Amino acid sequence: MIITCLDLEGVLVPEIWIAFADAVGIPELRRTTRDEPDYDKLMNYRIGILKEHGLGLKEIQDTIKKIEPLPGAKKFLDELRSCCQTIIISDTFSQFAAPLMEKLGLPTIFCNELVVSEAGEITGYKMRCEKSKLTTVKALQSIGYETIASGDSFNDLGMIQASKAGFLFRSTEKIIKEYPQYPAFTEYSELLDAIKKYL
Repeated sequence: MIITCLDLEGVLVPEIWIAFADAVGIPELRRTTRDEPDYDKLMNYRIGILKEHGLGLKEIQDTIKKIEPLPGAKKFLDELRSCCQTIIISDTFSQFAAPLMEKLGLPTIFCNELVVSEAGEITGYKMRCEKSKLTTVKALQSIGYETIASGDSFNDLGMIQASKAGFLFRSTEKIIKEYPQYPAFTEYSELLDAIKKYL
C-alpha cells in the first residue's frame, strides 16, 4: 500500500508568494522556502512586510484567483491519482489553497491555517504539526503505508529522505548539488515514470 506525497508550490502550481510579490511590486516577498530553510523565520518576515505595506488576505487571494496550475500539472496529477493514492502536503494555508485545488480537480491536501483579524490583516499562522511534511509521512507509515515523495525545496527534504523513494522536481541547482542521491526531474512524464517503478 503506497501513498505518493507531493509538494504543491513549484511542483503543481506557481509559487504563490512570488506571484503576489510581482503583482504588488514588492520584490522582498519573492523569498520562498527555496531560499530560506527556516519556515518560521520566513513567515514572520512575510507578515512584517505585509503589515508595513497595509496588505492583507484579500489582496493575496485576489492574486491567487488568477493563478493557474503549471502546464501539464493537472494531467500529471490525474494520471498519478489513477494508479495510486496521492496526497498534497504543503506548507501553504487553507485560505490560499482552496481555489487552486478546484483547478487541480480537488485532490486531497494537508496544509496549515493563517490567523486573520476581522479586518483581514494576517497576524500569524498555525502549523498543522511540527515539521508537517516529515511528520505526515511518518504518520502514514505508522498506519501501514509506504510513501513516495517529491518536492522542490528545503522543506520537502524531510519527507523525501523518510520515504521509500524520493525525487526532486524542478528544484534549485544548490539543492540538487547538495542532495545528489535523489533523482532530479524537470518534466512530469519523467517524474510519473519514476514513481510508477515503485508502485
